[in-house]
Amino acid sequence: MKSSGEDETFSIGALAERFGLATHVLRHWEAMGLLTPARDSAGRRRYGTDHLTRVAVILRAKEAGLSLDTIRSLSATSDPAGRREILRQEADALRRRIAAAQASLELIECALHCDHEDFTQCPRFRQTVVDRIGVEAPAHIRV
Repeated sequence: MKSSGEDETFSIGALAERFGLATHVLRHWEAMGLLTPARDSAGRRRYGTDHLTRVAVILRAKEAGLSLDTIRSLSATSDPAGRREILRQEADALRRRIAAAQASLELIECALHCDHEDFTQCPRFRQTVVDRIGVEAPAHIRV
């Protein structure tokens, strides 16, 4: 039984289960320097309540599209300007991915709603092909 002054600790299995992760994920994060669990007298990993927050932060950052290397870099830097630069680069990359995804969705929706038997014959679709090829589009696909 723990006294009221002691923090609750978790085994690797308990922590992994709490977040729906496999234990090897936590071991990998430890190897990358993202987690630093204490060890008990038998050498087993013991995670404190601060690790609950840390795992939640890592998962949230991954959901935001950050790589583990980026998460580690953000954690390792105490320089606010350095952290902002990392985040600025990530935001720029995310904006590019969003723009590409939006263009893909527009193309798919165009084909989905096209009345042509062969959507590749649709003038709107053909224009996207010409735009992709550039001004030197072959005559057979020019609109």
